[in-house]
Order: sequence, then C-alpha cells, then structure tokens
Amino acid sequence: MDNPYLPFQVRIEAIEAETDDRSLKTFSLRFLRSEDAESFRYRPGQFAEISLAGRGEIPIGMASSPTEGELLSFTINRAGIVTSALHNLRAGDLLGVRGPLGNGFPIEDFEGHNLVIIGGGFAFTTLRSLAVYAMASENRSRFGRLTVIYGARRPGLLLYKKEMAAWRERDDIEVIVTVDAAEGDWSGRVGFVPTVTKEVAPSSENAFALVCGPPIMIKYTLPVLADLGFPPERILLSLEMRMKCGIGICGRCNIGPKYVCKDGPVFSLAELSRLPVEF
Repeated sequence: MDNPYLPFQVRIEAIEAETDDRSLKTFSLRFLRSEDAESFRYRPGQFAEISLAGRGEIPIGMASSPTEGELLSFTINRAGIVTSALHNLRAGDLLGVRGPLGNGFPIEDFEGHNLVIIGGGFAFTTLRSLAVYAMASENRSRFGRLTVIYGARRPGLLLYKKEMAAWRERDDIEVIVTVDAAEGDWSGRVGFVPTVTKEVAPSSENAFALVCGPPIMIKYTLPVLADLGFPPERILLSLEMRMKCGIGICGRCNIGPKYVCKDGPVFSLAELSRLPVEF
C-alpha cells in the first residue's frame, strides 16, 4: 500500500450472523480491483482498518486465511457507532479496507512445532485465521500437532459452529470447545478456558501456545501455561484490544516503547515481560 492512509475499496459479498443475538457477524469482502487483491498480502494475526464513509473506521483482525482465496473476512462485534452502522449494511454495499497492518504470527518460527491455540469470545477470529492456515493442504505438513481450545460465555455466543464441527471430524487436529454456562440442549464441556486448559494439559514439548481473548481470560491462562512448562518466548499473545490508528501515529496504542499497531499486535510473553504491565 503506497499511502497508508488510503483504503482499498471492497464490496460486501455476504454477511453471516454468527451468534444467536446477532451481535457478531462475519463479513466476506471482495476487492473491486484485482490488483488491490493481489497487493493485499497478509499473514494470520495481522489486522486492517475497516472504514465506512460518514461513520469512521475501526481496527479489526482478519478472520480469513490467505489460503482461502481472494475473499477477505472479518467477524465484527456490534459495540459502537461504526460497528453498529456496519451491522446495518447488506451484501453489495461498499466499504474501505486499509492494510494489512501489524506483524502477525511468526509462521516461520512455528514450522516443525506443535501449536496450541487458545481463544475466548470473539477474539478467536485471528486464531481462526491461523488454524485454517495451518490446516490447509499446502501447509499442514509444516506443523506438528494442532490443538484448539476455545470458549465463550454460553453456547449461543460460540463462533464458527459448523466449521468447528468439521474440524472435530478431522484426525489431524484436536478441538476442545467449552462454555462458561450451559443452556438449552448443550451437552458439551462447561468450564472457563483457563480451567479447561489445565484439565486438558496440552504438552509444552516442542510447542508454541497462541493466546487471544478477553484480558481476564489471558490473565488466568498464562499461569496455567507456565505450570505446563511453556517458556515465555513460546507463549504468544495478540493484544488486539490495544489497536488504534494502525500505523503508530496517534500514539494511543503504546506500551512503553512499543506500539501495538506497528510492533504488534502479536508479542511473545518474553517481550511483554520487559514492558510496563498495561496489557
């Protein structure tokens, strides 16, 4: 992107409500120009600024994987002026996308290692991107065992339900889904993500742990991973909640000398241990 302030134009191809309260929707976007699609090269963990004329822009992590073709997907939580306006749009409407931004996951470092992906709530979106990337036929042999631990407050707030069901049918990935509280006909696991992680006890041998979720989930998951033997340099977190302008100009994302928008949003716990405790 020659000018980081100028967004690419995209058209909404489809919108899918993910949760029963329709507070989370996945937007599938197509670039208007093929050359823009070609130049928008990203990796799992990166994000973009989505803009809507007259409303503003918001930073959102990519939920799609670059292995899935030209469509770009974002799962957006209705939480404010811009996101509410986005939720009122329909297929065919136009948006702006500025990016890709941030550093993403260090895919090359993961090669030959097992991956333990731990997510909570709607923060699972960028972890979904990583999981799909790792499971793609052209990439699967590059990584060892894949373990996904994912939780939401209740069953109706779980994302990507059909996709998760398909993942569980595969023999090359272990998927553990949990909810804080059961409801309806839910017969699956009940428990908080940190507790379930402790119960499942994924091996730290030759493994990276990738964590993204609400701050309180992260706070209580990190000691569990430490007890399991994961070293700080192999625990990676995505600080998506700190993203702002995307290019480190506004200064609102900084933690000590680091800018989450530019130096992150993915950091190792070893890196974060040297910064002020603001995450």
